[in-house]
Amino acid sequence: MNKTFKLSSLLLATATALAALTTTGCAVTRNQETVGAYVDDATLTTRVKAKFAADPTVSAMAISVETMKGVVQLSGFAKSGEERAVAERLARETSGVTAVRNDIAIRTS
Repeated sequence: MNKTFKLSSLLLATATALAALTTTGCAVTRNQETVGAYVDDATLTTRVKAKFAADPTVSAMAISVETMKGVVQLSGFAKSGEERAVAERLARETSGVTAVRNDIAIRTS
């Protein structure tokens, strides 16, 4: 049984590593220069999302964040102009962000 557990763990680790490499490889073909650039962009996206989650004004679930070469694109829906502005400010204040494109729509209903 111990050998079965080790084999299962090895297969799971291999599948996980393969998935990570495949995902990273796809990102590089989406006009990013290197795997490092992809990792940097993913880190920026995570930092911005964490700021949204920590802020009571911004709904982290309603606003999407994507990053390409340091440029953060925000999309989704805000309940007010204030929420839209705070989301943009938080993204701009994130270390490493070079520019922000704010495509957040304000929900009127």
